Amino acid sequence: MKETRVLRTTAVFLALLLALSGGATSQAAAPTFSAEDEAIYKQRFERLQNAARLGLGLESYDTLEPVPGAKRPKPLPTARPADIRISAGALAAAREYAAANNSTALLIWHRGKIVESSYFAGATPSSTFASRSLAKPMTAVAIGRAIALGKIKSLDQPVADFVTEWQGDARRSRILVRHMLDMRSGFLAQSMAPEYQDILNRAYLHPRHGDVIVHEYPLTDEPGTRYEYNNAIAELVALVIERATGVRYGDFISREILQRIDAPGGEIWVDRPGGLAHSGCCLMVPPEAYLRLAILLMQDGRWQGRRLLPEGYVRAMRTATAENPYYGLGVYVPGPYIKRRGFANPARDVEARRVLHSEPYLTDDLFLFDGNSNQVAFIMPTKELIILRVGNDPPRKDGREWDNSFLPNTILRGLTP
Repeated sequence: MKETRVLRTTAVFLALLLALSGGATSQAAAPTFSAEDEAIYKQRFERLQNAARLGLGLESYDTLEPVPGAKRPKPLPTARPADIRISAGALAAAREYAAANNSTALLIWHRGKIVESSYFAGATPSSTFASRSLAKPMTAVAIGRAIALGKIKSLDQPVADFVTEWQGDARRSRILVRHMLDMRSGFLAQSMAPEYQDILNRAYLHPRHGDVIVHEYPLTDEPGTRYEYNNAIAELVALVIERATGVRYGDFISREILQRIDAPGGEIWVDRPGGLAHSGCCLMVPPEAYLRLAILLMQDGRWQGRRLLPEGYVRAMRTATAENPYYGLGVYVPGPYIKRRGFANPARDVEARRVLHSEPYLTDDLFLFDGNSNQVAFIMPTKELIILRVGNDPPRKDGREWDNSFLPNTILRGLTP
């Protein structure tokens, strides 16, 4: 009886969502999920709630799929002390800042070599971590690689060419591939979701979360007209890659990205055995994999002289939209200086969630990966400089908080001829 009530409640909830998303269309009817699926979803939701009470998110998942890296990776070169062109004081200050802010790794790459490689709290170079939204730049690179292979025509191809369930929907059929990456899909914005039946939780934790997103997730704005950060559209990248290439998402990024840049592999969260990967949040690989991804973008999509991304694609990734001057395709850009920059629509972002930038970045060409827990990769092409910090939430007490400008500006000030 309890399972029947869950399914009945879900049906009522979905009817309300259809009303919120613009009323009746010719979109395919939402599937009915089994009691077993709903029970798995409930277990995951309870785990998330328990973690949230401790101020945490989910650090592990019940279904993982391997994402192999390079079999015989060529190590990144390490600079000799005499060749380092960053002052010892600047490197020490960056190291101390990372250590004091619950980091597990700090990697700094300059002029083609690693100049700093520090691990904290028992982490090692082979340790994987919950990437959270550091996975979103990977989705942008995956789309770029699929375009380079001719599997996707362009950023302006309709998503409905792959999510064919949307072909009869007057609004969803106007969502373009680029809208999955620049957060202008028109999908409901991300927000706090404490309720069991909230669509934000179902789109994240349901064992058929791809079906939930395709059939249930509300469209609140006309595609291409408004920036609203949400995880659901990033999760759909996995489905688009799989339908465009015929290859599972984890296998695609393994073969076409990680192995081609000699990166270590790991695992990815999957909604159920053989199901859809969580492309928007949950790739678990060692920090060096993200450093190499940043190097690929610094090199304009080339690796060891071979072009992996289309010419001009990285420039497109670094280009903000009118709807959000701080976000491109899966990456953040400086935009006009503001002291606090958040993840949500700039016009309505909540002050408490905005990240401190105590001063402007000291180089105009910086762009960055930026995910939950202030996991960041600062990429500065003209300086041939990358700074990667991963770890847990920095402490926020005694007036202290994470400052997103500290690491890049400290190292930039420490550059020597």
